[in-house]
Amino acid sequence: MTRLGESVARASTLLSADLSSDATVRELLQETGARRYLDLTDLPAKEQAELIASRTVEVLPGVEQLAERIEERRAAGTGLHIKLGIDPTATDVHLGHAVPLIVLSRFQRLGHDVTLIIGDFTAKIGDPSGRTAERPPLTDEDIAHNLATYREQVRPFFDFEKVSFRQNSEWLAPYTFPELLSLLAQVPASQLLQREDFRNRLAAGSGLTMTELLYPIAQGLDSVALECDVELGGSDQLLNLQMGRKLMELRGQRPQLVVTMPLIEGTDGTGAKMSKSKGNYVGLSAPADEVFGKIMSVPDRLMEPYLKAWTEWTDEEITLALGRVTDRSLHPMDLKKILAGEVVTALYGLDAAMAARAGFVAQFSKKSFSDVESLPVVEIAEHGAETVATVLSKVLEFTPSASAARRLAKQNALRLVVEGEGGQQTVVLAEADAIRPLAEVLAEKLADAAGDAYLKAGRKLAHLQGR
Repeated sequence: MTRLGESVARASTLLSADLSSDATVRELLQETGARRYLDLTDLPAKEQAELIASRTVEVLPGVEQLAERIEERRAAGTGLHIKLGIDPTATDVHLGHAVPLIVLSRFQRLGHDVTLIIGDFTAKIGDPSGRTAERPPLTDEDIAHNLATYREQVRPFFDFEKVSFRQNSEWLAPYTFPELLSLLAQVPASQLLQREDFRNRLAAGSGLTMTELLYPIAQGLDSVALECDVELGGSDQLLNLQMGRKLMELRGQRPQLVVTMPLIEGTDGTGAKMSKSKGNYVGLSAPADEVFGKIMSVPDRLMEPYLKAWTEWTDEEITLALGRVTDRSLHPMDLKKILAGEVVTALYGLDAAMAARAGFVAQFSKKSFSDVESLPVVEIAEHGAETVATVLSKVLEFTPSASAARRLAKQNALRLVVEGEGGQQTVVLAEADAIRPLAEVLAEKLADAAGDAYLKAGRKLAHLQGR
């Protein structure tokens, strides 16, 4: 049995135990967390390819070709040469950015070589993938500033001591205009314009610059310069990655394989991609308690994609946890606590994860909301005339926008709770209630209810005073 197989056998036993128990959870997190450093070189080529493919959207031309290339390199006594390009466009890194780094870490532990391309040249153009408008170009100062903290933030998921760094200005800056014209003469304009985001912008009458058209060419030249076996990228970068294959063919090189990664949905459950601008992200530099709490607030349906994206669990273990092979599945709350513990363990260590777990239980498992310390307060006399959505977004900052508050209501996650002598009474608010004045909603929904009133948005809670 391989080292991974032995670990899976131990973890599967724990997954069948009582996972509401702190002792069992600690043992499980210790077992699965250790896999981030587990030597995987004993896996056969086919299993290596399948392990990588299990966390991707596509492997092109196919998983079989990836296994064949692994076997070929192994016979030659080397590993695959893997490439990932990074355009330093921001200083804050979140869990969505960590996904390709986690897969790259697997490649490292499988015995392959990784090169990170720092897109100091292409960042001045701006990757147009998925954009509805031109991305502002970055200056040298912007790039240097953004790179300063990136490495430290993603270090928990990736071993930078076993990676090569290259800047694509090394080969792109000296590229001459005659060389570029000769290359462009072999690339049909239709291939560059087939991108859906370009077509949408042109149809809407928006501008499209020549630098944006040339971005895929520039990224493809990175592959030519390094002659890599595999390039990783987000699924929204598929056309850029395929351009790398084409340019390598034009230069008489063996085309790279393409591995595309999923775009991670944000924590608010609206379907939007995780991003800082939407406020639906988990920052890698956030405190342990905040990371744990944000993951606990996500919809249950995100457990499977999040487990696949951020943990070293196998598909078999995820299937077991979700109850697809037995009649026993983990309670969604227990599963979220384990996932939150996995992420905090990676960022801050096992002790910090267990402390965050204990803190969360202490705060949110109380029988009475009145026992919860430091709840935000909304004075009805001051804010009663504002809509519920406005109170959530501007007063409490529970949601990034009023529309996000309405989406919560649509998911039955927006509620009024009254605590009195008879216990708790809960009223689920409809989407239409979210755009009505708070005082009006309270008067209608809680007319006959006596006691302290609370506004609950997902797992966030506020005390309503002066009803």
